[in-house]
Parts: sequence; C-alpha cells; structure tokens
Amino acid sequence: MSKQALFIRHQAKPGCRDDVRRVWETFVKPRAAANPGHEAYYFCYDEGDPDTICVFQLYSSKEAMDAFLAGEWYPDYLKAVGEVVAAPPQISPAGLVWQKG
Repeated sequence: MSKQALFIRHQAKPGCRDDVRRVWETFVKPRAAANPGHEAYYFCYDEGDPDTICVFQLYSSKEAMDAFLAGEWYPDYLKAVGEVVAAPPQISPAGLVWQKG
C-alpha cells in the first residue's frame, strides 16, 4: 500500500475563518489526533487571504483515508462547516512519491 496525501483549501465566508477552525477543532482535530492512519496533519491559515484555510493530510494508505472520511461523525461535520464556508472545499488527493523524515 502506498501513502495517500490530501491537499484541501477551504474558503470561509468573509470574517468566518475562525468559525471554520472552531468547527474543525470540534469534529476533526480530536479524531485526527487519535487516528493511527494519519501520519501528518497540518491545518494552516493562508497568509495571503484572511478567509482561506489550507490543509495537508498524509495517511498511511488510501484505505486509511477512506475509513477516516467514512466515520459516522463526518456528515455532522459537513453540515456544521457548511454554515461558515463560502463554497465546497477544493480537494486534491495525491499519491506520495517522496518524503523527508
């Protein structure tokens, strides 16, 4: 099995970036922290756009990614975050070719 990466960009409604973060902290952060399938997770504020969040996730496999996103909590997260984002996220899955560390 090869590792699976996800690059995600969230566009918050104007002035709602911290609200997106609070939703993420409630639903995603504790589950990602406890998930052995997550090898890395970076939640970042875009310094060039006050309403954009950039996320990088590295999973141990595509199956680990699919299992995480299939959690029974995920629809509740999507509903909550949908209230504070301007559009659906831009999601780019990527197969890992090389990594340092």
